[in-house]
Amino acid sequence: MATKSEPVVIKKYANRRLYNTGTSTYVTLEDLAEMVKRGEEFTVQDAKSGDDITHPVLTQIIFELENKDGQNMLPIPFLRQLIAFYGDHMQMIVPSFLEQSLTAFAKEQERFREQLKSTFGKAPMDVMKMAAPMKALEDQTRRNMELFQNAMRMFTPFPGGVPGTAPTAEPAKKEGSDRADDLVELKEQIAAMQKKIDSMG
Repeated sequence: MATKSEPVVIKKYANRRLYNTGTSTYVTLEDLAEMVKRGEEFTVQDAKSGDDITHPVLTQIIFELENKDGQNMLPIPFLRQLIAFYGDHMQMIVPSFLEQSLTAFAKEQERFREQLKSTFGKAPMDVMKMAAPMKALEDQTRRNMELFQNAMRMFTPFPGGVPGTAPTAEPAKKEGSDRADDLVELKEQIAAMQKKIDSMG
């Protein structure tokens, strides 16, 4: 297995076949998805040109997973908001913020798994005396949803929520507002949200 400093190279050929140079075997998108879940680092290169095509391949994996029955993970409002940011002057900030949010989410999930492990490692009678595990799961889910709702609310251009809905009692914004000021304000909001995320972790 390759180290983190040396990710496995996956070559993609014109016939769309994927070749894992680390194991010298052909692989599928499902195999790459499993590698991601195991935390194995890899890059995908076009076999002919040598170009790095990791991003489009990972995007294709998400597309394939989203189209499997019962595996839809990205809600429609989120997809609409994400699409709306393409071409927007805040587009450059969205990737790093989403990455930080997902990292914080993963840390919360890992902490919750450890709590469950310690809970179910006890004697059955001890577990029964404790608060119901389902209550803990509900609390964790609620915290995660609040985290993402707050994160997406920061990026929504309309305070009421989804773009296209009329904001309530929203004062008219002066035209030609300085974009630099907007970016400074957004960065401050991101820093404040990151502090909140860190405190939750």
